[in-house]
This record gives sequence, structure tokens and C-alpha cells, in this order.
Amino acid sequence: QVQLVESGGGLVQAGGSLRLFCTASGNFFSISTMGWYRQAPGKQRELVATIAHGGSTNYADSVKGRFTISRDNAKNTVYLQMNSLKPEDTAVYYCNFKLVALDYWGQGTQVTVSS
Repeated sequence: QVQLVESGGGLVQAGGSLRLFCTASGNFFSISTMGWYRQAPGKQRELVATIAHGGSTNYADSVKGRFTISRDNAKNTVYLQMNSLKPEDTAVYYCNFKLVALDYWGQGTQVTVSS
């Protein structure tokens, strides 16, 4: 069993920055693929960024150049640095843990970007 706890969301003005944190309990964090997804009101959940156990990353086109995903395996934590935020980035952001058939989600953290 893996539990994910997100933090770092909040209200920020357009052009501002936020850093999201997701800490995982349990084992196997260092060999997992971690990801951030988001869901805006009335929309489907979408990929924001993922980071594999070896450190390779993948980003949605909409956040490339503005967001950076990173991980600290010693702390069982994955981060999402979000810069140059836009109102369209407003959503609930969810942390995800994937390892073979294991697939866990956090409860989500709200990010609101005002114009």
C-alpha cells in the first residue's frame, strides 16, 4: 500500500510561481514512475508531467518551459515547480505513483491562478 500526500497548492496571481510537493509512504518509491496530473472543473484529468525512476521526464505541451518535475528518492518526495502561471493552469493537481500494476493517487491540492 502506498499513500501519497500533496501540499503546496494555493492562490497566486498570473505570472507567479508555486511549488507542489508529494510525499509517498511505503516502499518502492525509488523505482516508481511518479507523475503530476490535473483536473479543471468540467474537464477530464490530464497529464502534467512524469518522472521515471532513472530521472527521465515527460511534460504536457501546455506546461513545457514553465513547469519542472523533480524527485528526491531519499525523501520519497516528488516536486512540481510551476513558474509563469496562467489562469488556465487553475485545477486540482494530483500526484500519481506507478509501478507495474500498482497505481496510486493522492487526494489532490488546489491551484488557483487569478488574472
